[in-house]
Parts: sequence; structure tokens; C-alpha cells
Amino acid sequence: MSSEQLTVHLIGDSTIAEKEASARPETGWGMPFADRFDDSVTVENHARNGRSTRTFLEEGRWEPAVRDLTETHYVFVQFGHNDEVPSKEQYTTEAEFTANLETFVDETRECGASPVLLTPIARRHFDESGIPKDTHQTYSELTREVARDRDVPLIDADERSRSLLRELGPEASKSLYLHLSPGEHSNYPDGATDDTHFSEYGARRMAELVLDGIEELNLELASRVVPADR
Repeated sequence: MSSEQLTVHLIGDSTIAEKEASARPETGWGMPFADRFDDSVTVENHARNGRSTRTFLEEGRWEPAVRDLTETHYVFVQFGHNDEVPSKEQYTTEAEFTANLETFVDETRECGASPVLLTPIARRHFDESGIPKDTHQTYSELTREVARDRDVPLIDADERSRSLLRELGPEASKSLYLHLSPGEHSNYPDGATDDTHFSEYGARRMAELVLDGIEELNLELASRVVPADR
């Protein structure tokens, strides 16, 4: 079984997506994630900046992934960052969000492939006492509900990332996100204070959380994970 070729399709937003050179050191977790498997696993990163479940479907971005699915494919779905913000044009109502996740799950299974749902990774926001805020409460819970209702493996990336934020605290956790001083990087001459998107280091840590979830779910993928390059 271990020699069988497997493919993982990543469906989601900017927190997963591959980044242009002009955006570095901002890094989506899908980039280091792809490097953590042996040669029997191919990772196809379909995630794009600024997408919600609705716009991902409306723009036809789901089609290239779903048309290629077979029994040896996984589809990892993580949305919520853009769906949940009413002021954004990508906003998706709670009912639509649920229905869209169900579409991803059902169409993946119709092809014989295996869906995996992920709650959105936490934004870096702490309360006055230094406890990470539950920044995705509603849309994370909707994701958990779809996972329960459809009996889909769930990686609770929201819970796992908040635990990491709690462990690191308000100051040290800045290293996970795109925090740059003016002049520190040529792509951000005025610096950056971004508590949603990840640094290279942060993307690696978030990928580790997803890999831990794969192991705990005992997915076939778990046996294909290789040690990180240090």
C-alpha cells in the first residue's frame, strides 16, 4: 500500500496559498506542507488569496480539482477567513457557507476521493489577560457541524493554532505572522503588521499542526510524512 501514489488537493484562501516572490516572506502553510511528504505523495495547491467558499465556486476554481479526483486523492478544505466578514465582497452567509462545504464534501466523495475539513487557523488577537481570542467562533463551529453531520475527518486548525498562540504568548507569537520592521525586507519597505498571514516560520509551524492532525486521524497519508529539514 505504501508505494501507491496519493494526491492531496488543498482548497482554500490566502492562509494556504502559494505566494508570489513579491509577497515574500508571507507564506501560506500549503507551501511547507507540500515538502513534508515522500515521493509517493503529490500536493496540488488550488488555494488562492481572498477567496471564500462562494467565490471559489463562482470563479470555477473547484472544477480543475474535482474533475481529476480518484480513489487515491484527498481534498483538504479550509475556508472561513473571508466568508465570515460581512464588509467583504466575498462574504458568505452561514447557510451558504454550510451548503458550500457540503458541496465540496459530496462532490469529492462522488469521485471516490476522501474529503478532510479544516477549521480556519486563528488570527493573532489576544485579550487583556493574554489569552488568544476565538476569532473564527461561528464559522469554525459551522465547519465542525458539517464534519459531524457528513462524518468527515476534521482537523481543528483553529483550536490547534490558538493553543500554539496561548503557548507562545502575545510577544513571541508575532514570529508566526507577518510582522516586519520598516526596512527589514525589500518587499515591505514600510514594515508590516499582519495578524492573519504567516511568516515562513509561522507557515511551517501551521503545517506541523495540520500534519499532527493527519497523524491523529490515522489517515493513510500519515505514513508518508518525512522529517522536516532543519
